[in-house]
Amino acid sequence: MIAYSPGDVVLVGFVFADESGRKLRPAVVLSVPAYHRARQEVIVAAMTSNMGRPRFGDHVLGEWKGAGLLFPSLVTGIIRTITRTMIQRKLGSLARPELDAVQVQLRRCLAL
Repeated sequence: MIAYSPGDVVLVGFVFADESGRKLRPAVVLSVPAYHRARQEVIVAAMTSNMGRPRFGDHVLGEWKGAGLLFPSLVTGIIRTITRTMIQRKLGSLARPELDAVQVQLRRCLAL
C-alpha cells in the first residue's frame, strides 16, 4: 500500500458520470494519511489543463512542471472521495506555497 500525503499529485481513473467508461486525470490529494488508513479512501481535488475557465475555488498553478504535470494546469474547487484503487500512480507533489493556496480556495468554497 502506497502512502499519500496532502499535496501529492496523482493520476486517477475517473469513471464518466454515465458509467460508460473512464478517463485518467490528475488530481491533488487533500486528505491526510490517518484518514486513508481509517477509511481506505482518499479525498482529492480535480485538476485540469483547461486554463480558459478559472472559476470560484480554482487555483492556477505557477509550478505545474514541478508538480509532475505535462501542461499548465489548475486545481479546481471540485472535491471527490475516491477509493485508493482508483489511483494509478503518483506524478509529483505541489510545492508548499501552492498547496497552501489550494487550501485557501477550498476553505472559501466550504466556508471554513
